[in-house]
Amino acid sequence: MSRSGEPRFLLTNDDGIESPGFRALYDALSSIGEVIAVAPADDRSSVGRSLSGHVTVEDHELGYAIDGTPADCTVVGLESLCPDVDMVLAGCNKGANLGAYVLGRSGTVSAAVEAAFFDVPAIAVSQYVPAGSGEAYREFEVTEDDYREVTRAARYLAEHAEEAGVFDTAEYLNVNAPWPDGSPAPMEVTRPSTLYEMTAERDGDAIVLRDGIWERMKEGSVPDPVGTDRRAVVEGRVSVSPLTAPHTTRHHDALDALAESYADEEGIDGNAG
Repeated sequence: MSRSGEPRFLLTNDDGIESPGFRALYDALSSIGEVIAVAPADDRSSVGRSLSGHVTVEDHELGYAIDGTPADCTVVGLESLCPDVDMVLAGCNKGANLGAYVLGRSGTVSAAVEAAFFDVPAIAVSQYVPAGSGEAYREFEVTEDDYREVTRAARYLAEHAEEAGVFDTAEYLNVNAPWPDGSPAPMEVTRPSTLYEMTAERDGDAIVLRDGIWERMKEGSVPDPVGTDRRAVVEGRVSVSPLTAPHTTRHHDALDALAESYADEEGIDGNAG
């Protein structure tokens, strides 16, 4: 906690420190605590957990602008610039981060994952945009006011989740809000959808990769089951997925048997070492 007793938040993102979504979340969090911005100086979308190894830091009116990735920002923030924060938030991202396959690609989500390895609670915050994909998405203008739904949810969770014990089992939350329709959206606890619709089509010497799910979301036709993140957002609810950062492991009898037979087949002394 800060000297005033208010929580201290490290705020980062992947759209860049000057993006309207970042400012919207900064202002929302400032109403409940102290906010220190440690965010990329420019757009670093979809870089996952890439690390630069060496970054430059510039003072900014909101905190610090980093010539680096969202994961860089979390590391340099927690290790150097503001190590005594109570929580890391990443966002607000223009565009949803939904589905299990997206988690590793998203710079927004990756900043929250990085915080989990420091044992610092984290929330990734994204706003769904009903624009499909490609050029239509890039040209879709989103103002600070358009983030009102997701900032409302993020502020509420930042204020109450830790005290409620949410982070006793979850290491970070992935929050996605539907496009605002004029009335507050309810909140639903979800799991990431496993539906995957990536395609790769040959076009002469090039191959075009497309994610078909965004057009289906725009049409409202996603087949995701009830309880998944995309289904909640398409139906007008704020999705909150409680997640853990390390990859889970399960013991497999079949793999155990292969490991035991490896020495015999390869002529290795099983007692070595």
